[in-house]
Amino acid sequence: MFSYQTLKKLLFLFQPETAHNLAEFGLRLLPNIKLINNYMINKNFIMDKRLNQEICGIQFQNPVGLAAGFDKNATMIKSMMALGFGYTEIGTMTPRPQDGNPKPRMFRYPALNSVQNAMGFNNEGSAKVLMNLKKVYPYSIPIGANIGKNKVTPEEFALQDYKILIRKFEDNSDYLVINISSPNTPNLRDLQNEKFITELFSMAKELTDKPIFLKIAPDMEVETAIELCKTAVNAGASGIIATNTTIDYSLVEGAQDFGGLSGACLTEKSYNLFKEISKELYGKTVLISVGGISDAKEAYKRLKAGASLVQSYTGMIFEGPSMVRKINEGILELMKEDGFNNISEVIGSDLR
Repeated sequence: MFSYQTLKKLLFLFQPETAHNLAEFGLRLLPNIKLINNYMINKNFIMDKRLNQEICGIQFQNPVGLAAGFDKNATMIKSMMALGFGYTEIGTMTPRPQDGNPKPRMFRYPALNSVQNAMGFNNEGSAKVLMNLKKVYPYSIPIGANIGKNKVTPEEFALQDYKILIRKFEDNSDYLVINISSPNTPNLRDLQNEKFITELFSMAKELTDKPIFLKIAPDMEVETAIELCKTAVNAGASGIIATNTTIDYSLVEGAQDFGGLSGACLTEKSYNLFKEISKELYGKTVLISVGGISDAKEAYKRLKAGASLVQSYTGMIFEGPSMVRKINEGILELMKEDGFNNISEVIGSDLR
């Protein structure tokens, strides 16, 4: 097969957003080329019962999912098994279409395997995304719907945006994610407060029985993050996804002074916050870890720290379509070394 490292050199000749659009074009086309698609599924999608889990009533065949931000409009779902993912998260979607922030709004830092984005929830709007989603749902792997408010929606009306989105996507997704932690919508992170989170999840639980997760930022003080997560769980959240991108620009020399950083530069910061949250909430709710995960060692570390599932996005830009397969194969090897027979024994083992 054509080497991804060769393809990456070609893609990296383009601006990052252009390269993403080219990748989307290829992944939208892939399911129609059955010979290649089936080859990639057989090669990359690991089928091993030791990795199977049921979480919130949902069956996961492996613990590695695609983080939100890559498939904003639900156009690439049918290619996710070819990339090895055990589940996928679409979005972030907003009630009305929006173009996002001015370009350029995505930047690569290849020496650090990191990316900076200031996309601003660019998406085709909930109606169009729902049309795309209905064509494939239910699918062979779980699909999460990551939702956020429109940029022009004032904070005092933010609840209404989330209400619209929950009603639209609850019947065509396996779980929902509340995104109030992106740094790219003005004042969105201001909604990371106990009053709003309580109102939001109390409302959400009245609207749907589907699992609903809160995704948090990595830039809060540990105590604040823990209290907000506890508030969300007490108000009805099914779990916590930690973390979103960071605005700690000191992590990358020469970084832009806007947008959020992701990838390897975020690994330590994301892990440290996740570990502290897990100390408080492991065993009380479902925890999903994301941020700088691109290899089996880091994924396994997050599982042992209490994550039931992990997610990746930026890592795939640098590692290519074999990344998830290598992570899952590596997890199985590490499980064998540690004498674990099932992934459930790994999860939270550092805390027991």
